[in-house]
Amino acid sequence: MSQSYGGRPRSFGSRDRFQSRRPSYNSRSRGAQINPSRYIQAAQTVEEEVPYVATHSFSDFGLDGQLLVNVKQHGYTTPTPIQDQAMPALMEGKDVIGIANTGTGKTAAFLLPLMHKVAQDPNQGVLILAPTRELAVQIQDEFRAFAQGLKIGSCLCIGGMSMGAQIQQLRSNPHFVFATPGRIKDLLQRGAFNTSMFTNVVLDEVDRMLDIGFRQDIQFLISKLPVPHHGAFFSATMNAQTDAIARTFLVDPVVIHVAKKESNMHIEQDVVKLRPGQNKIDVLHNLLQQADFSKVMIFGRTKHGINALEKVLVARGLRVTSIHGNKTQQARQRSLQSFKQGRVQALLATDIAARGIDVEDVTHVINYDEPQSYDDYVHRIGRTGRAGKSGKSLTFIT
Repeated sequence: MSQSYGGRPRSFGSRDRFQSRRPSYNSRSRGAQINPSRYIQAAQTVEEEVPYVATHSFSDFGLDGQLLVNVKQHGYTTPTPIQDQAMPALMEGKDVIGIANTGTGKTAAFLLPLMHKVAQDPNQGVLILAPTRELAVQIQDEFRAFAQGLKIGSCLCIGGMSMGAQIQQLRSNPHFVFATPGRIKDLLQRGAFNTSMFTNVVLDEVDRMLDIGFRQDIQFLISKLPVPHHGAFFSATMNAQTDAIARTFLVDPVVIHVAKKESNMHIEQDVVKLRPGQNKIDVLHNLLQQADFSKVMIFGRTKHGINALEKVLVARGLRVTSIHGNKTQQARQRSLQSFKQGRVQALLATDIAARGIDVEDVTHVINYDEPQSYDDYVHRIGRTGRAGKSGKSLTFIT
């Protein structure tokens, strides 16, 4: 439901100071702190929820005519809860906080009102920040589907791609910039990104940005925004850290809660106990040879470990690919597409690289290395059993 948020006026002279601490993904001890019994759970039937009844249709929002045509051609018929509640507020120029999980339709909820705004006034600029390269690409892909026939330009500013090419694109003054915090900060510090026209700003999946260690970058970028600006802030959870950022970024926002506590009750969870002297790769190989392991995500602790595991499995004739920080963005996108389209059986990933990835019909999640925290475990296994389907997870323990 929408509600008024007790915001305070923007103040850019003094801000809460945040200590940025990147999680130590090379730690070998933290996974061992999780009791193995928490990795075991039989799948349970989850009661079906009462369907949400939208109070608007897309034609009720007053969208630009061509934009509305594109929405219908994109297959959108009835607004999701976050779209139904956030779009009217954004169309009215109000700041919005959306507490929403991935897969709730929140991308369209902020894209459509801001695209309408730019279609009506081409002098408007929109900056959209996402925690990962993959999510920034996904947002731009959805934007392109909605932008058919509209004279609205865009630029993707993420790591793993040519900074020179991005600087050139920014010189053409694109209306929309999709970026990760680290890359846009670099561009800003080089004088290649002028924030003055970007009076519309979206922070997407803020909790993930903080998990990855972007706290200081976000605070720096907020300090450079023009005043006043129109802001939207999306996060699956709200805590003291996300709330503090929202209060420096937004003015009297409308708060919309559609996030659901992540539940893995419908996922069958078990462990694979390794006996002394047993070859871990052999055990994984045998699992992947089973017919029902048709679309598998395999999580490892480090990018170097994932890279080495990929080489071994490929040498054994298995159809696998990987996604990690040592790969270029183009290589990461190729790997992700190969997995989505079923050209490979398994996608190997680190926790950071897998943030924001949403792939349909993943049959199994295998924790080849134990997660560093139970929150990481919940996020990992949530890649299977999507959209009400069943899924299975296995965690290797010694």
